[in-house]
Order: sequence, then C-alpha cells, then structure tokens
Amino acid sequence: MMFTSDTEESLRAVVSLVNSAEEPDALATGEDFAAFLAQYPYTGRIDRDDAELQAVRGLRPRLRAMLLAPRDEMVNHVNDALAEATLSPRLTRHDATDWHLHAVADDHPLTERILVETAMALIDVIRADEGSRLDVCADADCQAIALDLSRNRSKRYCSTTCANRNAVAAYRARRASH
Repeated sequence: MMFTSDTEESLRAVVSLVNSAEEPDALATGEDFAAFLAQYPYTGRIDRDDAELQAVRGLRPRLRAMLLAPRDEMVNHVNDALAEATLSPRLTRHDATDWHLHAVADDHPLTERILVETAMALIDVIRADEGSRLDVCADADCQAIALDLSRNRSKRYCSTTCANRNAVAAYRARRASH
C-alpha cells in the first residue's frame, strides 16, 4: 500500500470530483450529487441542497490546481487550505473505517471538509514525493486527472474508457502498418 487507506480514499474522491467537471458535467444535478455522495460518503453535515451543490461544483477548479501543482507549489496550496479552515483535529473511526484523522469539525460546510481532506491527503503525497501519481490523462482528447495508485506506476489513463480507446487505436495503427 502506497498510502494509508484514508489518504487513498480521499484522493479517489477528489479526483472523481474534479473529473466530474469534464464534459459532459457529471455533477450537474441533485441526482448527480447524491450519486457522488453515495460513492464517496463524507461524514458530518451534508445539506444536499442546491447551494451546497453549487459550492462543491465551484470548488473543482481549485482542487484541480492543487492536485496538478508541482511539489513546492502544492505545498503552498495545502498551506493556504489549512490556514483558511478552523481546524479541530481528532482521531475517529466510523462505519468500517479504522482510526484516522478528521481535521475539521463535522458541522462545518462540506466544501471546507472536502478542501481540508484533500489537503491532508496531499500532505502524504508531498512527504512521500509521489506527486507523479497525479497527472492529466494520457489520452490526447481528455483533460481529466489520472490517479495512479498501482505498485508499478503503470496507470496513465483516467478511466477504462480512455485506456480502451487508446489500446484500440494503437492496435489499429499496428495493423495498418503491416
């Protein structure tokens, strides 16, 4: 395991959130928001109203910049996010998740909790000097973020759709050259 399970979970959630901004927008409706929250269940206060949905949608560009920043710039993003929040760190466990750190009180807005959880996950990325595990998808027509949590650093695409499209294109190119 490269990172702790809560770090990996936070990275998966934030990459999914950021990638939801790609066309077509996968976080356009309340139903989309409910599906995201079902897949990535955040604890604490969740209002599930349009104001919260719009606030989460508005957070995506900032999160994208954090995830794709070079290491020293990523540090600045993390420090800014932590400085903006009212931190109340505590160890907790819930559901099937073992002890892990929550840095913001559960009654704070979801956007603040997402931002701080992302910052906390990126602390591990920065300390391990593993920023290369976050990159833009290798598909020339895709701008989504690819998160590589594989042991051999082999993941280059954001999804199986992009990976399959490129594999088929490479296969066709090889066949055409023979």
